[in-house]
Amino acid sequence: MVGNITAERGFCTPPFLELSSFDSTVGYLPGRFCAPVPSINGTINCCLPCPITSWVYSDEFNEVPKVSNWITVAGMACCLLILLTYLILPVKQTHRHYLTIGLIAAICFLQLGIIIPLAAKPEQCHDAITPNDMYSDRTCAFSGAFLLFGGFAAIIWGFLRSLSIHLQICWQVVPGSKFFWTSVLAGWGIPAIFVAITLPLTGTSYRFSATCHINHQKALGDYWGPLLAFAAISTILQFATFGYCIKVYIKSLFAADTNSTSQVSSSGLPEYNSRAGSVKTVTAGQAYRRIKKVIALQWRGTAIVLIILINVVFLSIVFIQMDNTVTAAMQDLSKAEPWLLCLVINQGNKNACLNQVKDAGLVTNEATVMAVLILLSLNGIWVLLFLGRTSMLLGWFELIRPFFTRKPAEFVSVDARRYSNGTNKNYEMIISPPTRHESLPPKEPEPVITTPLPSQQKLNGDGLSPLGESPQSDYFSKEIEYKPSPNFGKDAQYRSPKWSFSTPRPPSAGGAFTRSRENSMTFSQRIDSRAWSPGRDSPSSFSGRPATAPAQRDSGTRSFTPTYEWDPLSTHAKSSRRQEPYGF
Repeated sequence: MVGNITAERGFCTPPFLELSSFDSTVGYLPGRFCAPVPSINGTINCCLPCPITSWVYSDEFNEVPKVSNWITVAGMACCLLILLTYLILPVKQTHRHYLTIGLIAAICFLQLGIIIPLAAKPEQCHDAITPNDMYSDRTCAFSGAFLLFGGFAAIIWGFLRSLSIHLQICWQVVPGSKFFWTSVLAGWGIPAIFVAITLPLTGTSYRFSATCHINHQKALGDYWGPLLAFAAISTILQFATFGYCIKVYIKSLFAADTNSTSQVSSSGLPEYNSRAGSVKTVTAGQAYRRIKKVIALQWRGTAIVLIILINVVFLSIVFIQMDNTVTAAMQDLSKAEPWLLCLVINQGNKNACLNQVKDAGLVTNEATVMAVLILLSLNGIWVLLFLGRTSMLLGWFELIRPFFTRKPAEFVSVDARRYSNGTNKNYEMIISPPTRHESLPPKEPEPVITTPLPSQQKLNGDGLSPLGESPQSDYFSKEIEYKPSPNFGKDAQYRSPKWSFSTPRPPSAGGAFTRSRENSMTFSQRIDSRAWSPGRDSPSSFSGRPATAPAQRDSGTRSFTPTYEWDPLSTHAKSSRRQEPYGF
């Protein structure tokens, strides 16, 4: 009796059920544990009620699969979080790689095979003695397919990652686009091929817990054999890579000792050691630095690959052992007779017969099966611990922070806001645009600054007139007092503006240029004076000017040469001549 399923016991002794009571209705389905039992009515096939695991393990064992299933849900959330981070955040924060993404996706498929039964809550038994399989239960079909595909794909992607690291470290080959497409095809194609072969030939059924696992008929040749083969190759590549890294590390240590050891001559100076400076020593150091860099970038993926390999290989070994024990018990019932007789004597009390089933070696150790289920459910959590980075947290923080923080307001002066609302709209250059009923005031004319007459100018000691003084006027006043010039109507004369730093430059504006005067000049004044010296610029270089020798002219108390049109000491204006670049 299992749940609401009842059966006629017939001539079989409790707790066994007669096989003939079920063959007429459903036919033969694999997964039953039946044995011929002699009786007064002849040989009768008696079967152990479904599920078998409830008869060979303690009651606490049924709680372990439930716990492992919920741990698998947490691991699935971790894997989806990592994949979502790879999708949204940039590469510089995630350091994603297609081999890592493929491995995480394979683990997700593996976890789906455990989570689907947890949500569907299927019935494990088809009848009192027969467990459901992929043909009688759709949930078993999907969960078993995902479990087989995910486990095989995880081994293949681990193998590809081991191969990639081995090529980079041992053979200095950087995988390119060809390796990428080959990895994608092999990572998903090879598992799909083997699962397509395994499901029709072997099939899946509820063997223990609510998860559908592969049956033991032909499972070793169809699924477990190829799976363990790829796992063995991946493990060999990992150990070969580690051995090469250890070899290079030891060589680099000897090379460092050789370089640090130097012979000292009688003079007290170190002598050159040809062996320490050999090409072989440098190559060992370079190889060590290169390997150290690759390991620093790939150690996370390598660690998760090793964990997946250990878990899947451990699971494979346990399931193969379980298949062997069931097959041996079916072929030789003499091993199971003490346990079967114990069940008959105790009227189906399994707790009184657990020691006999362990002594007969009919089942795998309960603690071992519990460890397999727990380790299998922790794969997603290992992914988050090893592949998660601090930069991912910072990236998510920068991405989410704008949604929880207020945008800072632009700085506006308090006085400007106060005055802009008042009558004075021109304070701090805040001018409101005119409205329909309001227009801007007319623009006031700018003040005119005049130059004093030549008669009002005074000559200084050098014969040059200083800056002219403008009429007394208020710059900020609206009206400027205008005085007509007495020379109105005559020839226009040059008037120096008040704010100008230049004066009229007559031909006699240049003064004698001596060495003492040059020493009193500033650096910029020396450049200007040297740029237009007679020694540098030939008279023929100036267009429209006659090539005449400088003549002395008297102007006031000093003598000037007509070659210079301006005095560097009295003005900042540039010369009217074409200025050429001067180079020291």
